[in-house]
Amino acid sequence: MAPAAGLTPLVALLLLVVLGGCQSESLPPPRSPSGDRSERPLVLTTFSVLADMARMVAGDRLRVESITKIGAEIHGYEPTPSDIRRASGAVLVLENGFDLERWARRFTANLPGVPHVFLSAGITPLPIAADAYRGKPNPHAWMSPRLAEVYVENLRGAFTRLDPPGAGHYRRNAAAYRAQLRQLDLELRRSLASIPPQRRVLATCEGAFSYLARDYGLQEAYLWPVNAESQVTPQRMARLVELVRRRRVPAVFCETTVSDKAQRQVAQESGSRYGGAFYVDSLSLPGGPAPTLLELQRHNARLLVSGLKGE
Repeated sequence: MAPAAGLTPLVALLLLVVLGGCQSESLPPPRSPSGDRSERPLVLTTFSVLADMARMVAGDRLRVESITKIGAEIHGYEPTPSDIRRASGAVLVLENGFDLERWARRFTANLPGVPHVFLSAGITPLPIAADAYRGKPNPHAWMSPRLAEVYVENLRGAFTRLDPPGAGHYRRNAAAYRAQLRQLDLELRRSLASIPPQRRVLATCEGAFSYLARDYGLQEAYLWPVNAESQVTPQRMARLVELVRRRRVPAVFCETTVSDKAQRQVAQESGSRYGGAFYVDSLSLPGGPAPTLLELQRHNARLLVSGLKGE
């Protein structure tokens, strides 16, 4: 098989190895950290949050890029021809799993021989509780800092299989990142514990906070279970309005990747207020409030505490 045109010699060699062998076959070591970033093996993730996590573990041995752009709605994403062209040089694709990125099945089908790894592997999912998605896995496990450690271990394992000479590098990076996630867990536990018990209702557009709500003793309420099912029916609207009014929830929220129009209506009809937008399925741009998963969680916690304490 001839290497694809336009690839650097290193990436062409890696692509030949991956396409010609099995998923467990190891790859030649990447160039030294002083080499050109464009010459490092390309690892693709399905969205920006996973890309950030992957970079924390990969360090300077791999080049990690997200298929979807910052701010994209990832549940119903439609890959473009340019996505496929860019992926032709990839040596690994990283997905969340739990049916989050159903479009990725078609995407990876166009990359025969390129391994793909589900980073949620090993996690027992929480089932979605209502509507058309009842009983299906809630895919947003990365929103729990404790479960994010499972993602980190899966990243370490995937990168070590890909690049055995870098095993020590990935192990050290993973250990350092897990320590940061544990510190984040302590921060969130202290911060969210300050919300008065009667106000501990997390009302959002998407049901993306089930794992976080479980970890920190919050009640989750939402307009739709996942963004792929984002029709606001009268029943859903009435149900959330009634809960917010009855519990006297001071603020309701939405997510940055969807319209907040319906949630603002909930706030108006319930006597609450709209408290702002959380980052969940996408990071912010580098200069924004959530350029990494760690900062995403801190931003969300600040917004939630301020809204539910009526500050």
